[in-house]
Amino acid sequence: MHALRTYDYAVVRVVPRVERGEFVNAGIILSCDVERILLASIELDEKALLAIDSRVDLDLVRGVLQSIPAICAGGEAAGDIGKLSARERFHWLVAPRSTIVQTSPVHTGQCAEPHAALDHLMQTMVRREAKA
Repeated sequence: MHALRTYDYAVVRVVPRVERGEFVNAGIILSCDVERILLASIELDEKALLAIDSRVDLDLVRGVLQSIPAICAGGEAAGDIGKLSARERFHWLVAPRSTIVQTSPVHTGQCAEPHAALDHLMQTMVRREAKA
């Protein structure tokens, strides 16, 4: 059995009309310093988002959400941000913003396996229906 590792995470939210404060959870960003990894999983429920604002620019939202896993992976594909350490990229991703894609406050947890923790967080915080 693996020893427990501490991780930090934030929920990715899509806020189509910032002034109303309504949002749909669309993913998780998870950072584990011990493992030196930064992970993201994104699953947007477009029907739920359109129920909040039928005029939302889905192409814009999809583009921003797609950039998050790329930034987590780092490297040249992530541009200048990709040159930063995993922890620096995590802090950049979770910095407060008043834009259409935001993150929750950062939370802390413990796990034996970060990928399993990411899946658990997606199941409990993002997915609306259990997948068969």
